[in-house]
Amino acid sequence: MTQIALDQAVPDIEISSTGEKTIKFSDYRGKYLVVYFYPKDNTPGCTQEGQSFRDNIDQFTALNAIVLGVSRDSVKVHEGFKCKQQFPFDLLADQDETLCQLFDVIKMKNMYGKEVRGIERSTFLIDPQGLLVREWRKVKVKELCQDVLKALSELPS
Repeated sequence: MTQIALDQAVPDIEISSTGEKTIKFSDYRGKYLVVYFYPKDNTPGCTQEGQSFRDNIDQFTALNAIVLGVSRDSVKVHEGFKCKQQFPFDLLADQDETLCQLFDVIKMKNMYGKEVRGIERSTFLIDPQGLLVREWRKVKVKELCQDVLKALSELPS
Protein backbone atom coordinates (compact mmCIF):
# COMPACT_ATOMS: atom_id res chain seq x y z
CA MET A 1 0.00 0.00 0.00
CA THR A 2 1.29 3.46 -0.85
CA GLN A 3 1.69 6.13 1.77
CA ILE A 4 -0.81 8.95 2.10
CA ALA A 5 0.23 12.55 1.47
CA LEU A 6 -1.34 15.88 2.32
CA ASP A 7 -4.38 16.82 0.21
CA GLN A 8 -4.92 13.20 -0.84
CA ALA A 9 -8.03 11.13 -0.13
CA VAL A 10 -7.49 8.67 2.71
CA PRO A 11 -8.23 5.08 1.60
CA ASP A 12 -11.29 3.52 3.21
CA ILE A 13 -9.63 0.75 5.21
CA GLU A 14 -11.63 -1.41 7.64
CA ILE A 15 -10.07 -1.82 11.07
CA SER A 16 -11.09 -3.38 14.38
CA SER A 17 -12.06 -0.95 17.12
CA THR A 18 -13.11 -0.85 20.71
CA GLY A 19 -16.82 -1.35 21.27
CA GLU A 20 -16.76 -4.55 19.19
CA LYS A 21 -16.83 -2.49 16.00
CA THR A 22 -15.14 -2.58 12.66
CA ILE A 23 -14.84 0.97 11.39
CA LYS A 24 -13.96 2.63 8.11
CA PHE A 25 -12.94 6.25 7.66
CA SER A 26 -15.99 6.76 5.44
CA ASP A 27 -18.15 6.12 8.53
CA TYR A 28 -17.15 9.65 9.60
CA ARG A 29 -17.76 11.59 6.37
CA GLY A 30 -19.20 15.02 7.13
CA LYS A 31 -17.00 15.42 10.22
CA TYR A 32 -13.34 16.16 10.81
CA LEU A 33 -11.40 13.14 11.95
CA VAL A 34 -8.42 13.45 14.31
CA VAL A 35 -6.40 10.23 14.14
CA TYR A 36 -3.58 10.01 16.66
CA PHE A 37 -0.98 7.24 16.59
CA TYR A 38 0.74 6.31 19.82
CA PRO A 39 3.27 3.60 20.73
CA LYS A 40 1.58 1.51 23.44
CA ASP A 41 -1.40 1.37 25.79
CA ASN A 42 -0.84 1.87 29.52
CA THR A 43 2.51 3.66 29.21
CA PRO A 44 3.03 7.11 30.78
CA GLY A 45 3.30 9.25 27.62
CA CYS A 46 0.51 7.43 25.79
CA THR A 47 -1.76 7.65 28.83
CA GLN A 48 -1.09 11.39 29.15
CA GLU A 49 -1.76 11.89 25.42
CA GLY A 50 -5.08 10.02 25.59
CA GLN A 51 -6.09 11.91 28.73
CA SER A 52 -5.42 15.20 26.95
CA PHE A 53 -7.78 14.23 24.12
CA ARG A 54 -10.31 12.98 26.70
CA ASP A 55 -10.14 16.20 28.71
CA ASN A 56 -10.65 18.33 25.59
CA ILE A 57 -13.28 16.16 23.87
CA ASP A 58 -16.04 18.78 24.22
CA GLN A 59 -13.93 21.28 22.28
CA PHE A 60 -13.28 18.72 19.53
CA THR A 61 -16.99 17.90 19.36
CA ALA A 62 -17.86 21.62 19.14
CA LEU A 63 -15.52 21.87 16.14
CA ASN A 64 -17.29 18.96 14.36
CA ALA A 65 -14.39 16.58 15.03
CA ILE A 66 -14.19 12.92 16.05
CA VAL A 67 -11.05 11.61 17.80
CA LEU A 68 -9.64 8.12 17.19
CA GLY A 69 -6.50 6.64 18.76
CA VAL A 70 -4.37 4.01 16.98
CA SER A 71 -1.68 1.64 18.20
CA ARG A 72 -0.58 -1.93 17.48
CA ASP A 73 -2.17 -3.22 20.70
CA SER A 74 -5.06 -5.70 20.48
CA VAL A 75 -8.70 -4.69 20.84
CA LYS A 76 -8.77 -6.54 24.18
CA VAL A 77 -5.87 -4.45 25.55
CA HIS A 78 -7.47 -1.31 24.08
CA GLU A 79 -10.77 -2.08 25.83
CA GLY A 80 -9.03 -2.20 29.21
CA PHE A 81 -7.05 0.99 28.53
CA LYS A 82 -10.14 2.85 27.30
CA CYS A 83 -12.21 1.76 30.31
CA LYS A 84 -9.48 2.52 32.86
CA GLN A 85 -8.87 6.00 31.42
CA GLN A 86 -12.56 6.67 30.59
CA PHE A 87 -11.76 7.65 27.01
CA PRO A 88 -14.91 8.87 25.22
CA PHE A 89 -13.47 7.88 21.83
CA ASP A 90 -12.57 4.62 20.14
CA LEU A 91 -9.13 3.04 19.92
CA LEU A 92 -8.19 1.19 16.73
CA ALA A 93 -6.16 -2.04 16.81
CA ASP A 94 -3.64 -1.87 13.96
CA GLN A 95 -1.91 -5.17 14.73
CA ASP A 96 -0.95 -5.80 11.09
CA GLU A 97 0.34 -2.20 10.76
CA THR A 98 -1.89 -1.37 7.76
CA LEU A 99 -2.70 2.14 9.03
CA CYS A 100 0.81 2.62 10.44
CA GLN A 101 2.28 1.94 7.00
CA LEU A 102 -0.30 4.09 5.21
CA PHE A 103 0.53 7.07 7.44
CA ASP A 104 4.26 6.19 7.58
CA VAL A 105 4.52 6.20 11.38
CA ILE A 106 6.65 3.05 11.92
CA LYS A 107 10.21 4.16 12.58
CA MET A 108 13.41 2.77 14.03
CA LYS A 109 13.75 4.11 17.57
CA ASN A 110 16.35 3.85 20.29
CA MET A 111 15.04 2.14 23.40
CA TYR A 112 17.40 1.42 26.28
CA GLY A 113 20.33 1.43 23.85
CA LYS A 114 18.65 -0.93 21.36
CA GLU A 115 17.21 -0.15 17.94
CA VAL A 116 13.54 -1.18 17.81
CA ARG A 117 10.69 -0.67 15.34
CA GLY A 118 7.93 1.38 16.85
CA ILE A 119 5.24 3.94 16.28
CA GLU A 120 6.45 7.52 16.09
CA ARG A 121 3.88 9.59 17.98
CA SER A 122 1.96 11.37 15.18
CA THR A 123 -1.47 12.92 14.61
CA PHE A 124 -3.40 13.47 11.39
CA LEU A 125 -6.41 15.59 10.51
CA ILE A 126 -8.83 14.35 7.86
CA ASP A 127 -11.44 16.75 6.53
CA PRO A 128 -15.19 16.00 6.14
CA GLN A 129 -14.64 14.91 2.51
CA GLY A 130 -11.96 12.39 3.50
CA LEU A 131 -8.83 14.36 2.53
CA LEU A 132 -5.73 14.47 4.70
CA VAL A 133 -5.35 18.19 5.48
CA ARG A 134 -2.84 18.39 8.37
CA GLU A 135 -0.21 16.24 10.03
CA TRP A 136 1.85 16.52 13.18
CA ARG A 137 4.88 14.23 13.43
CA LYS A 138 7.26 13.62 16.34
CA VAL A 139 4.74 15.40 18.52
CA LYS A 140 5.18 16.61 22.06
CA VAL A 141 2.27 15.38 24.19
CA LYS A 142 1.85 18.62 26.16
CA GLU A 143 1.23 20.87 23.13
CA LEU A 144 -0.55 18.44 20.82
CA CYS A 145 -4.22 18.93 21.71
CA GLN A 146 -3.99 22.71 21.68
CA ASP A 147 -2.18 22.62 18.31
CA VAL A 148 -4.85 20.38 16.79
CA LEU A 149 -7.70 22.46 18.27
CA LYS A 150 -6.12 25.64 16.89
CA ALA A 151 -5.85 24.09 13.41
CA LEU A 152 -9.47 22.90 13.58
CA SER A 153 -10.69 26.33 14.66
CA GLU A 154 -9.10 27.83 11.55
CA LEU A 155 -10.93 25.49 9.18
CA PRO A 156 -14.53 25.83 7.99
CA SER A 157 -16.93 23.84 10.17
